[in-house]
Amino acid sequence: MPTAQPLSPDAALEARVFWLRFKNEIAAALVIALLAIIGFAGYRFYTIKRDSAAAELLGGAKNAQDYQQVIARYPNTPAGASAYLLLAETQRNERKFADANATLQNFIDKSPEHELVPTAQMAMAANLESLGKTDEALSTYQQVAAKYSTNYNSPLALISEVPLLKATNRIEEARRVCEEILTKYRMPGDQREGVPDDRVESIWAVEAMRQLRSLKPAEAPKPPAVPPMLAAPTATPTTPPLSAAPTPKTKKQR
Repeated sequence: MPTAQPLSPDAALEARVFWLRFKNEIAAALVIALLAIIGFAGYRFYTIKRDSAAAELLGGAKNAQDYQQVIARYPNTPAGASAYLLLAETQRNERKFADANATLQNFIDKSPEHELVPTAQMAMAANLESLGKTDEALSTYQQVAAKYSTNYNSPLALISEVPLLKATNRIEEARRVCEEILTKYRMPGDQREGVPDDRVESIWAVEAMRQLRSLKPAEAPKPPAVPPMLAAPTATPTTPPLSAAPTPKTKKQR
Protein backbone atom coordinates (compact mmCIF):
# COMPACT_ATOMS: atom_id res chain seq x y z
CA MET A 1 0.00 0.00 0.00
CA PRO A 2 1.60 3.31 -1.02
CA THR A 3 2.41 5.72 1.75
CA ALA A 4 2.46 9.49 1.58
CA GLN A 5 5.86 10.86 0.85
CA PRO A 6 7.14 13.34 3.43
CA LEU A 7 7.49 16.91 2.26
CA SER A 8 10.89 17.84 1.02
CA PRO A 9 12.71 20.61 2.88
CA ASP A 10 12.12 22.91 -0.08
CA ALA A 11 8.36 22.28 -0.18
CA ALA A 12 8.04 22.81 3.56
CA LEU A 13 9.98 26.02 3.30
CA GLU A 14 7.79 27.26 0.42
CA ALA A 15 4.63 26.50 2.40
CA ARG A 16 5.95 28.39 5.41
CA VAL A 17 6.91 31.36 3.25
CA PHE A 18 3.48 31.31 1.60
CA TRP A 19 1.76 31.32 5.01
CA LEU A 20 3.93 34.17 6.29
CA ARG A 21 3.17 36.25 3.19
CA PHE A 22 -0.60 35.63 3.01
CA LYS A 23 -1.59 34.73 6.58
CA ASN A 24 -3.68 37.88 6.97
CA GLU A 25 -5.61 37.28 3.74
CA ILE A 26 -6.15 33.61 4.58
CA ALA A 27 -7.37 34.46 8.07
CA ALA A 28 -9.76 37.09 6.67
CA ALA A 29 -11.16 34.62 4.12
CA LEU A 30 -11.72 32.04 6.84
CA VAL A 31 -13.47 34.60 9.03
CA ILE A 32 -15.73 35.68 6.13
CA ALA A 33 -16.61 32.07 5.33
CA LEU A 34 -17.38 31.39 8.98
CA LEU A 35 -19.57 34.49 9.22
CA ALA A 36 -21.41 33.52 6.03
CA ILE A 37 -22.14 30.07 7.45
CA ILE A 38 -23.35 31.56 10.71
CA GLY A 39 -25.44 34.16 8.87
CA PHE A 40 -27.07 31.57 6.62
CA ALA A 41 -27.84 29.33 9.57
CA GLY A 42 -29.29 32.29 11.47
CA TYR A 43 -31.42 33.33 8.49
CA ARG A 44 -32.74 29.80 8.06
CA PHE A 45 -33.59 29.64 11.75
CA TYR A 46 -35.33 33.04 11.55
CA THR A 47 -37.25 32.04 8.39
CA ILE A 48 -38.44 28.78 9.88
CA LYS A 49 -39.47 30.51 13.09
CA ARG A 50 -41.24 33.33 11.18
CA ASP A 51 -43.10 30.93 8.87
CA SER A 52 -44.14 28.85 11.84
CA ALA A 53 -45.48 31.90 13.66
CA ALA A 54 -47.33 33.06 10.53
CA ALA A 55 -48.89 29.64 10.03
CA GLU A 56 -49.98 29.57 13.67
CA LEU A 57 -51.54 33.00 13.39
CA LEU A 58 -53.33 32.04 10.15
CA GLY A 59 -54.63 28.87 11.78
CA GLY A 60 -56.45 30.95 14.38
CA ALA A 61 -57.82 33.50 11.91
CA LYS A 62 -61.61 33.56 11.68
CA ASN A 63 -62.62 36.77 9.92
CA ALA A 64 -61.43 39.48 7.57
CA GLN A 65 -59.66 41.43 10.31
CA ASP A 66 -57.67 38.36 11.31
CA TYR A 67 -56.57 37.72 7.72
CA GLN A 68 -55.54 41.36 7.33
CA GLN A 69 -53.42 41.04 10.48
CA VAL A 70 -51.59 38.03 9.02
CA ILE A 71 -50.94 39.95 5.79
CA ALA A 72 -49.66 43.00 7.69
CA ARG A 73 -47.32 41.08 10.00
CA TYR A 74 -46.11 38.34 7.65
CA PRO A 75 -46.53 39.60 4.06
CA ASN A 76 -43.73 37.50 2.50
CA THR A 77 -44.61 34.12 3.95
CA PRO A 78 -46.65 31.20 2.57
CA ALA A 79 -49.23 31.92 5.25
CA GLY A 80 -49.39 35.55 4.14
CA ALA A 81 -50.12 34.49 0.55
CA SER A 82 -52.87 32.16 1.71
CA ALA A 83 -54.30 34.96 3.86
CA TYR A 84 -54.83 37.09 0.72
CA LEU A 85 -56.93 34.36 -0.88
CA LEU A 86 -58.88 33.65 2.30
CA LEU A 87 -59.56 37.37 2.79
CA ALA A 88 -60.81 37.65 -0.80
CA GLU A 89 -63.06 34.63 -0.27
CA THR A 90 -64.50 36.20 2.88
CA GLN A 91 -65.18 39.44 1.00
CA ARG A 92 -66.85 37.49 -1.81
CA ASN A 93 -69.11 35.70 0.67
CA GLU A 94 -70.11 39.15 1.94
CA ARG A 95 -70.87 40.08 -1.70
CA LYS A 96 -68.07 42.66 -1.70
CA PHE A 97 -66.91 41.58 -5.13
CA ALA A 98 -64.99 44.76 -5.97
CA ASP A 99 -63.13 44.62 -2.62
CA ALA A 100 -62.32 40.97 -3.20
CA ASN A 101 -60.82 41.75 -6.61
CA ALA A 102 -58.77 44.60 -5.11
CA THR A 103 -57.35 42.17 -2.54
CA LEU A 104 -56.51 39.62 -5.21
CA GLN A 105 -54.90 42.26 -7.43
CA ASN A 106 -52.70 43.38 -4.50
CA PHE A 107 -51.58 39.79 -4.05
CA ILE A 108 -50.74 39.44 -7.76
CA ASP A 109 -48.87 42.75 -7.83
CA LYS A 110 -46.74 41.82 -4.81
CA SER A 111 -46.08 38.20 -5.84
CA PRO A 112 -46.40 37.96 -9.64
CA GLU A 113 -44.47 34.67 -9.78
CA HIS A 114 -46.37 32.95 -6.99
CA GLU A 115 -47.87 29.56 -7.83
CA LEU A 116 -51.30 30.75 -6.64
CA VAL A 117 -51.51 33.63 -9.15
CA PRO A 118 -53.63 31.59 -11.65
CA THR A 119 -56.01 30.69 -8.82
CA ALA A 120 -56.28 34.36 -7.87
CA GLN A 121 -57.07 35.32 -11.47
CA MET A 122 -59.76 32.64 -11.66
CA ALA A 123 -61.34 34.06 -8.51
CA MET A 124 -61.22 37.55 -10.05
CA ALA A 125 -63.02 36.28 -13.14
CA ALA A 126 -65.75 34.74 -10.99
CA ASN A 127 -66.18 38.04 -9.16
CA LEU A 128 -66.45 39.88 -12.47
CA GLU A 129 -69.22 37.47 -13.46
CA SER A 130 -71.05 38.27 -10.25
CA LEU A 131 -70.71 41.97 -11.04
CA GLY A 132 -72.27 41.38 -14.46
CA LYS A 133 -69.05 42.25 -16.32
CA THR A 134 -69.28 39.34 -18.74
CA ASP A 135 -66.76 40.57 -21.29
CA GLU A 136 -64.08 41.23 -18.65
CA ALA A 137 -64.70 37.85 -17.02
CA LEU A 138 -64.46 36.07 -20.38
CA SER A 139 -61.22 37.90 -21.19
CA THR A 140 -59.71 36.87 -17.84
CA TYR A 141 -60.64 33.21 -18.36
CA GLN A 142 -59.07 33.31 -21.83
CA GLN A 143 -55.86 34.81 -20.43
CA VAL A 144 -55.57 32.12 -17.76
CA ALA A 145 -56.19 29.31 -20.28
CA ALA A 146 -53.58 30.70 -22.69
CA LYS A 147 -50.86 31.75 -20.23
CA TYR A 148 -51.05 28.78 -17.84
CA SER A 149 -51.77 25.97 -20.30
CA THR A 150 -49.96 23.40 -18.13
CA ASN A 151 -51.62 24.51 -14.90
CA TYR A 152 -54.65 22.75 -13.42
CA ASN A 153 -56.58 26.02 -13.76
CA SER A 154 -56.36 25.94 -17.57
CA PRO A 155 -59.16 23.39 -18.23
CA LEU A 156 -61.29 25.06 -15.56
CA ALA A 157 -60.83 28.40 -17.32
CA LEU A 158 -61.77 26.86 -20.68
CA ILE A 159 -64.94 25.24 -19.41
CA SER A 160 -65.87 28.49 -17.63
CA GLU A 161 -65.80 30.29 -20.97
CA VAL A 162 -68.60 28.18 -22.46
CA PRO A 163 -71.60 29.52 -20.46
CA LEU A 164 -70.46 33.09 -21.08
CA LEU A 165 -70.15 32.46 -24.82
CA LYS A 166 -73.58 30.83 -24.87
CA ALA A 167 -75.10 33.75 -22.98
CA THR A 168 -73.83 36.16 -25.65
CA ASN A 169 -75.01 33.85 -28.48
CA ARG A 170 -71.47 33.08 -29.65
CA ILE A 171 -72.36 29.47 -30.27
CA GLU A 172 -69.59 28.59 -32.70
CA GLU A 173 -66.91 29.92 -30.34
CA ALA A 174 -68.42 27.87 -27.50
CA ARG A 175 -68.37 24.80 -29.74
CA ARG A 176 -64.68 25.34 -30.55
CA VAL A 177 -63.81 25.65 -26.87
CA CYS A 178 -65.59 22.36 -26.09
CA GLU A 179 -63.75 20.64 -28.92
CA GLU A 180 -60.44 22.03 -27.63
CA ILE A 181 -61.15 20.57 -24.20
CA LEU A 182 -61.97 17.18 -25.72
CA THR A 183 -58.74 17.29 -27.71
CA LYS A 184 -56.49 18.28 -24.80
CA TYR A 185 -58.06 16.62 -21.78
CA ARG A 186 -59.79 13.49 -23.04
CA MET A 187 -58.08 10.24 -22.09
CA PRO A 188 -57.23 8.30 -25.27
CA GLY A 189 -57.81 4.79 -23.91
CA ASP A 190 -56.47 1.55 -25.40
CA GLN A 191 -56.73 1.59 -29.18
CA ARG A 192 -55.68 -2.04 -29.77
CA GLU A 193 -58.16 -4.21 -31.58
CA GLY A 194 -60.04 -6.63 -29.37
CA VAL A 195 -59.20 -4.78 -26.16
CA PRO A 196 -62.25 -3.38 -24.34
CA ASP A 197 -62.28 0.40 -24.03
CA ASP A 198 -62.42 0.83 -20.26
CA ARG A 199 -61.08 4.38 -20.14
CA VAL A 200 -62.41 6.85 -17.61
CA GLU A 201 -63.21 10.23 -19.08
CA SER A 202 -61.70 13.24 -17.34
CA ILE A 203 -64.14 15.51 -15.56
CA TRP A 204 -63.32 18.24 -18.07
CA ALA A 205 -64.15 16.03 -21.05
CA VAL A 206 -67.44 14.94 -19.45
CA GLU A 207 -68.47 18.55 -18.84
CA ALA A 208 -67.39 19.56 -22.35
CA MET A 209 -69.54 16.80 -23.84
CA ARG A 210 -72.50 17.92 -21.74
CA GLN A 211 -72.08 21.52 -22.86
CA LEU A 212 -71.60 20.43 -26.46
CA ARG A 213 -74.91 18.54 -26.43
CA SER A 214 -76.69 21.62 -25.12
CA LEU A 215 -75.51 23.80 -28.00
CA LYS A 216 -77.69 24.41 -31.00
CA PRO A 217 -76.81 22.25 -34.01
CA ALA A 218 -74.65 23.96 -36.53
CA GLU A 219 -76.68 25.47 -39.34
CA ALA A 220 -76.11 24.11 -42.83
CA PRO A 221 -74.38 26.66 -45.05
CA LYS A 222 -76.75 28.41 -47.40
CA PRO A 223 -76.03 28.03 -51.13
CA PRO A 224 -74.50 31.12 -52.70
CA ALA A 225 -76.91 33.42 -54.44
CA VAL A 226 -76.81 33.23 -58.24
CA PRO A 227 -76.48 36.59 -60.02
CA PRO A 228 -79.67 37.46 -61.89
CA MET A 229 -77.94 37.52 -65.28
CA LEU A 230 -76.70 33.94 -64.78
CA ALA A 231 -79.96 32.56 -63.47
CA ALA A 232 -81.94 30.27 -65.76
CA PRO A 233 -84.82 32.11 -67.45
CA THR A 234 -88.18 31.31 -66.01
CA ALA A 235 -91.11 30.59 -68.26
CA THR A 236 -93.55 33.42 -68.29
CA PRO A 237 -97.17 32.32 -68.20
CA THR A 238 -98.90 32.88 -71.48
CA THR A 239 -102.45 34.09 -71.51
CA PRO A 240 -104.73 32.63 -74.11
CA PRO A 241 -105.63 35.09 -76.87
CA LEU A 242 -108.94 36.73 -76.48
CA SER A 243 -111.46 35.23 -78.87
CA ALA A 244 -113.07 37.67 -81.25
CA ALA A 245 -116.38 38.84 -80.09
CA PRO A 246 -119.20 37.36 -82.17
CA THR A 247 -120.56 39.78 -84.68
CA PRO A 248 -124.26 40.30 -84.49
CA LYS A 249 -126.25 38.76 -87.28
CA THR A 250 -127.94 41.18 -89.61
CA LYS A 251 -131.31 40.56 -91.12
CA LYS A 252 -131.34 39.98 -94.79
CA GLN A 253 -132.95 42.75 -96.74
CA ARG A 254 -135.72 41.83 -99.04
